[in-house]
Amino acid sequence: MLNFTRSRTRPNRPNSLGGMDFSDPVKKIDVVRRILLAAGLIALCITIIKISPTFSSPSPFSRHETGITHVLVTGGAGYIGSHASLRLLKDSHRVTIVDNLSRGNLGAIRVLQDLFPEPGRLQFIYADLGDPKAVNKIFYDNAFDAVMHFAAVAYVGESTLDPLKYYHNITSNTLVVLEAMAAHNVNTLIYSSTCATYGEPEKMPITEETPQHPINPYGKAKKMAEDIILDFHKNSDMAVMILRYFNVIGSDPEGRLGEAPRPELREHGRISGACFDAARGITNGLKVRGTDYKTADGTCIRDYIDVTDLVDAHVKALEKAQPGEVGIYNVGTGRGRSVNEFVEACKSATGVSIKVDYLPRRPGDYAEVFSDPSKILRELNWSAQYTDLEKSLRVAWRWQKLHHNGYGPSKASS
Repeated sequence: MLNFTRSRTRPNRPNSLGGMDFSDPVKKIDVVRRILLAAGLIALCITIIKISPTFSSPSPFSRHETGITHVLVTGGAGYIGSHASLRLLKDSHRVTIVDNLSRGNLGAIRVLQDLFPEPGRLQFIYADLGDPKAVNKIFYDNAFDAVMHFAAVAYVGESTLDPLKYYHNITSNTLVVLEAMAAHNVNTLIYSSTCATYGEPEKMPITEETPQHPINPYGKAKKMAEDIILDFHKNSDMAVMILRYFNVIGSDPEGRLGEAPRPELREHGRISGACFDAARGITNGLKVRGTDYKTADGTCIRDYIDVTDLVDAHVKALEKAQPGEVGIYNVGTGRGRSVNEFVEACKSATGVSIKVDYLPRRPGDYAEVFSDPSKILRELNWSAQYTDLEKSLRVAWRWQKLHHNGYGPSKASS
């Protein structure tokens, strides 16, 4: 048996550095110097980037600051939401508006941006609250202290024609917002609700203890959202304020904001908008639906609350909100006015003899609704200040005359 022993010899090789062979020690030292120089330059670049404002200073919206309340306003491009955003900004709050502009106006956002251009005051995010991933990202990217949840479709007549839209938009979307608040530890909610949750009570005025028996999908969807909030709150330290308000009128007294519903929604809109459209000749007269209600003049009775007062109630609710507590309040004047009274006030405010057509009742409407605002006065020290119906309409009419195209190019009218 033959044994073979294989001997291996290593050729003389110079030392290697990084996979490169150098037989010349001088060249090796030079390469090391270059590597160290490159490493030093990289470290310097990293240091410069870190101390640059864009790197070291995150967006002011993404961090909490002592003395500044960052409020998320959903639906902040809408009629009420934009007025609330204006008040919050005037009160030195930081505001993030989230709106999908299906009912809101980008023009209202531009007005607010022009009024408050300073960095860290106002940002607008185009998003749909029906998209949980988008909503979660908004909460992840921003440090909110509170949420004012206005975003909702809000026409009684439309809700009877397309109820599923209302349950999705109001009830489901409120659930998405609430889940995001819980996940990101945002512990104050001011919820915009409605007197429509009461339905048609047996006696007036309506108190917060009046049983809730809504008679249209709008009111039912809002009540469902309230129930979700209240059920969640049972095992939460969240501060919750629910404001059930009545029929909103008026506009910013300084003429910066107003109500500008989309043309295709005019038939479902508020009576004030319908009166103004008739006064401007956009429609051929005003349609009053229902003259056989059990009221003094046969038309519906409502409690008309000026938007400036309504916004003030939201601000007071924000100030008074307490962890682990729920506050539920009616927001109204405590006085009911008939539709006929409203029409006469609108005629006086506009100076136009508006043609009125009387039609059958609108599905889902109720005869008489007005509030007892004593609880909100007692607990939040709030009461309506703008209670002159004709004056509120005159202020709103002034804005309407200057904004024939809503928030489009201004056009004065006589």
